[in-house]
Amino acid sequence: METNHELILTVVKKVLSEMIEEKIVQAEGPTGIFETVDQAVENAVAAQKRLLALPLRHRDKIIAAIRQAALDHNETISALAVKESGLGRYEDKLRENILCATKTPGTEDIEPRAYSGDDGLTLIEYAPRGVIGSLTPITNPTGTVINNAISMVAAGNAVVFNPHPTARETSIKTIRILHEAIVRAGGPPGLISSVPKPDLTTAKQLIEHPKINMLVATGGRPVVDVVLRSGKKAIGAGAGNPPVLVDETANIRRAAASIIDGASINNNIFCTCEKEVIVVSAVADALISFMMETGKAYLLTPAQAEQVIKLIVTPEGKINTAYIGKDVQVILKEIGINVGEECRLAIFEAEKNHPLVWLEQMMPVMPIVRVRDVSEGIDFAVQVEQGNRHTAIMHSNHVEHMTAFARAVQTTIFVKNGPSYAGIGLGGEGHTSFTIAGPTGEGLTSARTFTRIRRCTLVDAFRII
Repeated sequence: METNHELILTVVKKVLSEMIEEKIVQAEGPTGIFETVDQAVENAVAAQKRLLALPLRHRDKIIAAIRQAALDHNETISALAVKESGLGRYEDKLRENILCATKTPGTEDIEPRAYSGDDGLTLIEYAPRGVIGSLTPITNPTGTVINNAISMVAAGNAVVFNPHPTARETSIKTIRILHEAIVRAGGPPGLISSVPKPDLTTAKQLIEHPKINMLVATGGRPVVDVVLRSGKKAIGAGAGNPPVLVDETANIRRAAASIIDGASINNNIFCTCEKEVIVVSAVADALISFMMETGKAYLLTPAQAEQVIKLIVTPEGKINTAYIGKDVQVILKEIGINVGEECRLAIFEAEKNHPLVWLEQMMPVMPIVRVRDVSEGIDFAVQVEQGNRHTAIMHSNHVEHMTAFARAVQTTIFVKNGPSYAGIGLGGEGHTSFTIAGPTGEGLTSARTFTRIRRCTLVDAFRII
């Protein structure tokens, strides 16, 4: 009897413990926002286990709910992103969120593979990592959260976000919206989460937490370097300085329109945006003329360009962050130039050593550098890309020229005869990603990126032919 009594007590304690745990999750989980990193991670661990207990078709239902919630609340979160961060354009934020909601791959990206032969059957499956810590940027606080949430959950993971503090309100709002959609779709509370006041301290806690299985950092080089030194599996999406090269065989009018559209989307805050134009001298005048013909570009005189540079580049040779992501009207007004709302980009001719050729400016001010021929252009474009291996763009109708540049620059994204954003699926084929892992080599991440490969082998059996 004593043994039975002890057994009953043990069972009761276990049941009560599970009820208390369930109560905690229900009390805090519906919002997805927890007071501490530890609470968020502990709930994420529990949520991830519950996700794996659900059929894959239920995971598809959860992903569909995330997509729909992002679209339903697009106007709200887009407006909030521009208001809070002061970066980008509302209409481009709308396009960004639609892109992420509709062209981020779901569970179809982790379909298993099988091999059969004389020795039997081998099954390859993409298993989740567990709980992922995701550090997201100020530049794309909505798109990155939507994209990461779909990819990471589709792969069977839970994710704890640590958004950039300057985009805190926007990021938390987006996480709450997506979390509510997950729960409504029958997903476990806490599957995606964050803390109410993310900062460097919470980022450090997330990076060092023993129950975080993978780290993903989307942002500048410093944050990527931190996660790469963590000792954990880490994916880094770092900065870029994408050159666009135009040779004498290009459709110059089309190149001009594409460059303006690509460089000005969201006021150039995408890391994939064209940051400097390198053009063969024979067609440089035509390119500038056609850029002006679009009505979307303002050509700075040398004196005006000098004024702008003093404004947006500090005496220490750094980009003045006060003007990152600002409309071209705001920047030009500072030097006494007023342009209409149709203008999206300021352009000017520059020498090879100009600071904006070498700095990732992330604002709608574009230097144009002339080169003697395509060979010189390729060599210089590789130099200014600076080994980031991020993005490069070329306008040409010469296959050998395009091939030579692609081989030389070795970027993750290489766009030919279109705006840079075609490379992330906006007006170009293929899926989208707002975590483009150049430094760690995964490229445009998707659900499969956030998995580990498992192999199961059945020997001498199940081959039926």
